[in-house]
Amino acid sequence: MIYRCSIVVIFVTLLQLAAAEFSAQDCRELGFIKTELFCSSCDSLSEYGLEELKDHCRECCQKDVDLGGGKLKVYPKAVLEVCTCKFGAYPQIQAFIKSDRPAKFPNLTIKYVRGLDPIVKLMDESGAVKETLSITKWNTDTVQEFFETRLTKVADDEDFLKTNRV
Repeated sequence: MIYRCSIVVIFVTLLQLAAAEFSAQDCRELGFIKTELFCSSCDSLSEYGLEELKDHCRECCQKDVDLGGGKLKVYPKAVLEVCTCKFGAYPQIQAFIKSDRPAKFPNLTIKYVRGLDPIVKLMDESGAVKETLSITKWNTDTVQEFFETRLTKVADDEDFLKTNRV
């Protein structure tokens, strides 16, 4: 009888370990930053021949679903607000802003506000702020991925000549 109980205890323990999520330290050792990894990123690993990382990625990611509707809320406009005097403290945000990455998001505005730590304001069609997020701990890739997943895609046929006719 004791033998059976010990087998059951071992089996239950193994099930709990298998179902457990990785800790932030475990994820960091695997090369993932748990607080900044969206599960949608894990899906794209196979595009780069990294299928073997997918299971670990899934253990370290944040679910990118909104509690309200089951889908990630997408916004038509966003403003990234930052102070240039803080670029030294946030080099990853500076790198994003100074690169060509913001140009990929025509519905993103960069606004310089004196003394402000970097934040993102997500807005509806009328420009009313719906969400405000601190991005002080984000890296360049996280900022880009966030805008790719949370901003409405602008059609490619809206080129410079069509939208700026006189």
